[in-house]
Amino acid sequence: MMRPSATNEIAALRAARTNTIAYARRLSNTARRRVQACALSGYFGHRPADLSALTPSGAIFSAKALPGTSAEAPLPQTSYAPPVIEGLSTLASDFDVILCDVWGVLHNGVEAYPEAADALRRFRTRGGTVILISNAPRPHRAVERRLAQLGVAREAFDDLVTSGDLTREVVASRPGVPLFHMGPERDFHLFEALDAPRVAANEAQYFLCTGPMPEDVRSADPFRELLSGFASRGVEFVCANPDLVVERGDELVLCAGSLAALYESLGGKVLYAGKPHRPIYELAFAKAGKRRGRQVSPARVLAIGDAPRTDIAGAHAIGARSLLVAKGIHAKELMPKGVLLRAALERLLADAPGQPDAVIGELRW
Repeated sequence: MMRPSATNEIAALRAARTNTIAYARRLSNTARRRVQACALSGYFGHRPADLSALTPSGAIFSAKALPGTSAEAPLPQTSYAPPVIEGLSTLASDFDVILCDVWGVLHNGVEAYPEAADALRRFRTRGGTVILISNAPRPHRAVERRLAQLGVAREAFDDLVTSGDLTREVVASRPGVPLFHMGPERDFHLFEALDAPRVAANEAQYFLCTGPMPEDVRSADPFRELLSGFASRGVEFVCANPDLVVERGDELVLCAGSLAALYESLGGKVLYAGKPHRPIYELAFAKAGKRRGRQVSPARVLAIGDAPRTDIAGAHAIGARSLLVAKGIHAKELMPKGVLLRAALERLLADAPGQPDAVIGELRW
């Protein structure tokens, strides 16, 4: 926990206290007392950094709040254990829009989860809008095709946004600027119809990573020499997938976010294109508003995902509520025998950047 300077942060403290107490009204009585105590004492948790990135319109993104939120207020941090629910139907009537993660919630990279897709479909039949929001480093059309291949029902969602969509905006804003790309061939769709010359590492003016190569590495350490060279030259790292790891069947595989974390530790500058940073949520809100024919209130939005660091922290940063899916990247820790372990959940959330409003074993209606 961190105490802002009373000398330099008086205005920020006042705004943060107001924001934190308002957030506490959505929590259980026990959690509410804890959060309000933190607010009144001046102690707050960390929030994700608002990194400069591009909006879909091509303009440089500023830390402007979505309707009903504060871009400046830190996220509150609590140590309470959120309620565990059996199905989405428990919460559905409280929301107009669901922002749902893809990997770890709708599929594991190898097989789809039919009950999860059915839950979203049922939400839609009751008048709700579902926008899938993914840190996949590919344009949403490519992700949509992959969902179809895995058997995820198209009736489960209205639209989708990906970090690949935002990464394309970044690349498009730098026509003709040479870059070094690391990632598998399936990510080459990212560069279609863009003036994006890919060159050797020593010629690149920025480094764009969609994933480690080779893909079967177990840590970012093999890339330390390459990353150190970029950092020493002041080359910007564009991270097309801020996830640290992702499910592939029963295994966890490294994502670009792990390399980005190492790069920052080496003193390098990173631009993140996806969750938990605000630009991808602005795109999702815009698509949801278009579908519903009116502006969407964050208070009526539920974000669903399996990663506290991205899905849950990102939801809180934009003023939405959140549902953590245990059967995802933390399945072995939280559900080693198929049953959610409360003690394991409390350990996982103890140092999380944001607390979910509820937890579910796997997404179902």
